[in-house]
Amino acid sequence: MAETNAPLARTTIYAHGILGLPLAVIGYPLAIWIPAHYAGSLGIGLATVGTILMLARLTDVLTDPIMGEISDRWVTPFGRRRPWLLLGMPIMMFGVYKLFMPPDDGVSLYYFLGYLTLFFLGATIIALPHRAWGAELSVDYHQRSRVTAAREFYVLMGLLLAATVPMVVEIMADGGGSVKSIFSIILTDAKGAFTGELLGKEVVDRKTLSGPVLVGLAYTVLILLPVCVFVVLAVVKEPSTQGKRNVVPIREGLKYLWRNGPMRRVLIIVLMVTFGEAFRNAVSLFFIRDIVGVPTIGAAYFFYFTAGLGAIPFWLWLGRKIGKHYAFMSTLVLVATVSAANLFLSYGDYLPFFLLFIVKGFCFGGLQFLPIAMLADVIDVDTARSGGHRAGTYFSIMGLTDKLAVAFGTGFSLNLVGLLGFDAAGGVSGSTEVGVLALRLVYCCGPIFFYSIAMAFIWGYPLTPARHQRLRLRIERKAARIARLKQ
Repeated sequence: MAETNAPLARTTIYAHGILGLPLAVIGYPLAIWIPAHYAGSLGIGLATVGTILMLARLTDVLTDPIMGEISDRWVTPFGRRRPWLLLGMPIMMFGVYKLFMPPDDGVSLYYFLGYLTLFFLGATIIALPHRAWGAELSVDYHQRSRVTAAREFYVLMGLLLAATVPMVVEIMADGGGSVKSIFSIILTDAKGAFTGELLGKEVVDRKTLSGPVLVGLAYTVLILLPVCVFVVLAVVKEPSTQGKRNVVPIREGLKYLWRNGPMRRVLIIVLMVTFGEAFRNAVSLFFIRDIVGVPTIGAAYFFYFTAGLGAIPFWLWLGRKIGKHYAFMSTLVLVATVSAANLFLSYGDYLPFFLLFIVKGFCFGGLQFLPIAMLADVIDVDTARSGGHRAGTYFSIMGLTDKLAVAFGTGFSLNLVGLLGFDAAGGVSGSTEVGVLALRLVYCCGPIFFYSIAMAFIWGYPLTPARHQRLRLRIERKAARIARLKQ
């Protein structure tokens, strides 16, 4: 099947993207609820939890490159990408079951590290070939944005679902008192007559809900994952590899990759932005719950992801209008402004927090899908130079960069806050002043520093829509010459 710029069927685009739904449901608890549960309810120290999360993620240094190479090179009668979805599914499901529903009487550090590593392995086997498959569905600059945006649409739907589960648990725990409280407080605050005294009388202790929340999220993933995998396998066809199986040797491929300037820029951008986000996300539950005092974490994230879902068409439009890299820079500027504003919040500032949180949620879609869409274009630079089709390798490298950033961002953040005296179980009252200040600074100021580095690399990014079009013409002319020589 020849490469074409013909528009992809909407059915293909959205059937392929549906796998983002269960993969997103697990991303939210890993960043928010897992550290709180294992450090709070199960009694593992906050710094220790951060270290284990970092160590488990570091296994991806081996698994991601191996998975990328295998899925690029191994062609089966069932396809290059499809078999891995079936293999990774049971591994990931078992990891979710053991990690999200640990024994109530406590777990060992080996239990936490082992099942966390198993879970990450299953997720890698599924997600990496799936992303590479998406990059191969079209060669068109804007079509790839649609493929990526569709997947991120499902990601945001999954995150919205992941936020709904804790909100339902909160409502069931206190008869809806927390949700009623937050709406009444916000409305009262909007009229200029705010009082925070209502809060402590109507809601249950949020620290006791992490266990039931994780159980609900586990069952959600265990139901959704197999359904979504089979939808992708049944509906989406892999592009034919006939006529484009130019396998590039690993050493030569690494040489082409290192010389790929746009790729180096994208990797640094992803590293800095993801590190900044992970640095903040690891402590976000503690900031929201203990610094601002928001009584319903689930409702806060529900509004956050709703805003992100609604904003996807805007970021698509902006990417078409000014280019993906400038749209991404606009996202970072807005998120950095929100982060700085959070520094001035104090306990009981629910309305300002919710407004800022919704603006941050509006930017979430841009933060998620614009770098992935940029990478799909960067792969064409490699194709033009090497003649190979190595989307799996490129996405494995980006995935590894992303995971290393999450590992070190999470680990450094939790270690910093924990070692300086913040107590996840005791909250503000059980923590030192330095620990509370560290929590505030990590949440508000940490991301700004890393975003500023990323923006320096986005400025002057060379792979514009016009240059990408010239690159595609070069690839097509080269493919046509090779085809004539083979006749």
